[in-house]
Amino acid sequence: MTVAILWFRRDLRLTDNPALQAALEHANELIPVYIHTPGEEAPWSPGAASNWWLHESLTALDSSLRQRGSNLIIARGKSQTVLKKLAITHASKEIFFNSLPEPIAIQRDNRVSKHLSKSGINCNIFNNSQLTDGPPIRRLDGGCYRLFTPFWRAVLKQGLSTRAPSPAPKKIPPPPKLIKSISLQSLGLLPEVQWYEHFKDYWEPGEQGALKQIQHFLDKSINSYAEGRDRPDLEETSRLSPHLHFGEIGPLQIINGIESRFETDPTSHADSSPGQYIRQLVWREFAQNLLIHFPDTDLHPFDPRFQNYPWRKGKRAEKLLQYWQQGKTGIPIVDAGMRELWQTGWMHNRVRMIVASFLTKNLGIHWLQGARWFWDTLVDADCANNSFGWQWCAGSGTDAAPYFRIFNPVRQSQRFDPQGEYIRRWLPELSLLPNKYLNAPWEADMSVLLNAEIRLGKTYPKPIVDLQLSRKEALQRWETIKNLSSKRYARK
Repeated sequence: MTVAILWFRRDLRLTDNPALQAALEHANELIPVYIHTPGEEAPWSPGAASNWWLHESLTALDSSLRQRGSNLIIARGKSQTVLKKLAITHASKEIFFNSLPEPIAIQRDNRVSKHLSKSGINCNIFNNSQLTDGPPIRRLDGGCYRLFTPFWRAVLKQGLSTRAPSPAPKKIPPPPKLIKSISLQSLGLLPEVQWYEHFKDYWEPGEQGALKQIQHFLDKSINSYAEGRDRPDLEETSRLSPHLHFGEIGPLQIINGIESRFETDPTSHADSSPGQYIRQLVWREFAQNLLIHFPDTDLHPFDPRFQNYPWRKGKRAEKLLQYWQQGKTGIPIVDAGMRELWQTGWMHNRVRMIVASFLTKNLGIHWLQGARWFWDTLVDADCANNSFGWQWCAGSGTDAAPYFRIFNPVRQSQRFDPQGEYIRRWLPELSLLPNKYLNAPWEADMSVLLNAEIRLGKTYPKPIVDLQLSRKEALQRWETIKNLSSKRYARK
């Protein structure tokens, strides 16, 4: 009887799971195990919203395994200790798992593999997230692309993977009898304060939820994605990001689903809706690639000149940060986004850029403060995307555009929420305000506000900063660092 161990991490699916397929080909007894090791992911151990999703996703995975004759084993402790004990106890010489494209995970996996090999236990590692076949995307000199457009062109030149996603197995051999598993509840993933109670109104974690969501996207929005993806008042985005983060669906499954709807390669028309969506998947891989090559940029600016940036500090900064977190800035599109985040664990990408620009530039607060809040409250919190998204908005990231591109939240909401449906959805206290003033209530006459049952400072906050003045202050802060020697501070 050959026993194999399948180590689940953020690949919580049975479809298109290379490690699972290889393990089934090798063994006639399989131990599917999830090891709870938040300390091994520090300083970015999963936040509260991610833990809620993980609890639900593990529940769904266990149910899928049981439908096929198996069940999920849950353990807690150091990865290498738990895996070694399982392997020795059940005479298993083979462990199968999929890689995670993050520096700390790569280091952990190398450490685990080296440790277990000394005991004659072989680790079989598979890649289930790369969009292309062949070697990783690199420059001609072997270096890492630092800008997205050249990376995107390199992906198009190499071509997307042609590998067909493997179906979920119909049967999975059960784990050895009497194997011990702790309860999912004992992991304490659900926060004591049930602020997540409405999440289930918006999400279905797990592989089946992911498959339903991609089907919905392909049926309803894929053809209008390019025109509608920046509109938070419309439901034109895929909402697959949390499913992707937890590996309930793989990027190749998504691309395969898109390609099945079109006779030609969607990337052959990069400006089309399918091409634009695949571009976003490639951005995800680009961010992962950057973090692997510059592993300190989850905590430090990619542009080291920003080490000297005069971020706002002290009690005033703490108070402004709190207003921002609570959606009480007095800027409607910002507050709507922050309340959407708190209510659903998610925020539309265009609004993420708006609220991030407002925090870092208008309020002058360090991007890490925003990144940490998103990390705790987003169900799709991803280290690479979160870090580089915030750095892009703060001006300290890889983007070639100059720092002085500061989003005006009023113009942004006028352009991307033209009828005010998004703002009214999340700020019902402003619902009676005419569209003309909905994006900037402070510009309305008192009579207009009274007719809309609004008292600024009472029923809705006054702006915590002046947008024009705070923009000028942001540019002044930029002046303090922009002339530092580019040679001295250039990343190698």
